[in-house]
Amino acid sequence: MEKTFFESIVNRRTYYGIGKESTISDERIMEVVKQAVKHTPSAFNSQSARVVVLLNEEHNKLWDLTTSILKSIVPEDQFESTAQRMSGFRSGYGTVLFFEDQTVVESLQAQLPTYQDRFPIWSQQSSGMLQYVIWTALENEGLGASLQHYNPLIDERVKADWKLPETWQLVAQMPFGKPTAPAGEKQFQPLEDRIKLFK
Repeated sequence: MEKTFFESIVNRRTYYGIGKESTISDERIMEVVKQAVKHTPSAFNSQSARVVVLLNEEHNKLWDLTTSILKSIVPEDQFESTAQRMSGFRSGYGTVLFFEDQTVVESLQAQLPTYQDRFPIWSQQSSGMLQYVIWTALENEGLGASLQHYNPLIDERVKADWKLPETWQLVAQMPFGKPTAPAGEKQFQPLEDRIKLFK
């Protein structure tokens, strides 16, 4: 049964327990990502988002290099929990990498200097919307995901290893896969403290 819009919003959660299986085909994964990138709004219709999807060994490679980088900076006596976290992400089916193309942002800054200081902020807001759309869409397909931020630690290696343009700024990483454990319980603050109505 197809979920309503708000059912999808409610059901989207952070899943750390994910496995190396997918509930949908690789083609369907790419269809979901393409539709999200195409239709997620951006300031001045700038379309500055760039996305890389890593599956199979390419996905493993990302979390292996992230583990290696973190091992060089995390104290040895604290690394065990970090290694477990990395192993959890690596155990997934794939990862979506979110970037913002700084060429687009800088071009808008030059064209519209009045808003120069706002374009980087709007770029990040647009990226956040895209992350949420893809996250919710993957959940709607039966996949679990989480949102991670190991940038800027891994930025240069990611661009070098996957031969990506230097102007692509890494924003977030989203490992995903078939859920192997339920999402944790979520606490909610009273809506009365968070919303005001004036009429």
